[in-house]
Amino acid sequence: MTILLVANDGGHLAQLHSLARRLPFADDHRWVTTPTAQSESLLQGEDVFWVGPAPTRDLRAAVDNARLLAPLMRRRSVTAVISTGSSLAVSALPQARAHGIAAHYIESATRTDGPSLSGRILARTPGVQLYTQNPTWADRRWTYAGSVFDGWAPSERPLPRRVKRVVVSLGTSRTYGFRRLVERLAPMLHDLGAEVLWQTGTTDVSGLPVEAPRPSVPALEMSEALRDSDVVIAHAGTGIALEALRAGKLPVLVPRRAEFSEHVDDHQEQIARMLDHRGLAVVREADRLDLTALERAANHEVCVREDSGPLPLKVDGPTRTRGQRSVNAA
Repeated sequence: MTILLVANDGGHLAQLHSLARRLPFADDHRWVTTPTAQSESLLQGEDVFWVGPAPTRDLRAAVDNARLLAPLMRRRSVTAVISTGSSLAVSALPQARAHGIAAHYIESATRTDGPSLSGRILARTPGVQLYTQNPTWADRRWTYAGSVFDGWAPSERPLPRRVKRVVVSLGTSRTYGFRRLVERLAPMLHDLGAEVLWQTGTTDVSGLPVEAPRPSVPALEMSEALRDSDVVIAHAGTGIALEALRAGKLPVLVPRRAEFSEHVDDHQEQIARMLDHRGLAVVREADRLDLTALERAANHEVCVREDSGPLPLKVDGPTRTRGQRSVNAA
């Protein structure tokens, strides 16, 4: 019997990958996502069903991926589908319910004020179990499931650290750039003489002092660079925030803004505000980013405070923690 773990690449996949060890199922699992340098590296050795690109709010792509997933849904071996979004959740969960398969949707931790468009669509789908990672808007329909950010605590380093090695990540979006941040940051890092790994996604960095920009960096290489860095500076995306925390770093997060065509809405401000409240990030607007913020982050570290228990997903019968299993990728 198989559980399908479905998520768009990037922050949605990073969240589901982090939460997977806390899922209360004992069945084997198969991942469903889009192939990118990040996802292929992150899921190396796992059983993966690759689907097509899933851009934000692209109806045609959502329909195409639903068609790709249809044969999986018809298999009797699939017992449940779990997703953290975004558009792939809409491609997978409604048809899972149409085949009588248990469907669970865990809203992104970025949504601190209410569900995303995908969440609102799935809330209208009968039988889909809905979970929020933010208790402020939990209700009879949306169950609070804890947060992917549970279990970390910041502390000040005993000795000051200079900003010499830096990781900058603007995410891997195929649609939205973040040149406004690079225009502010690149001259600052150049003046410092810092060694920088630039993951720029689709951001145009022409004419700026940015050496060797890379659209996407494999997950294993990124993890190593994060561990070796003095400071991590990134858009306020869930995926890079999680990776920075796992590496023991207090990230500097800069939210994208819809008014500058940097994202579909201002949900990155929500996650930045939440992580700032938890003490798990230094948050600045792009035009307010300064050396003080970088030094503050460099002189703090983050450690695991406690292990988080199983997610309270609504399942029939006894709840068991799903065991981990690595198999060859399909």
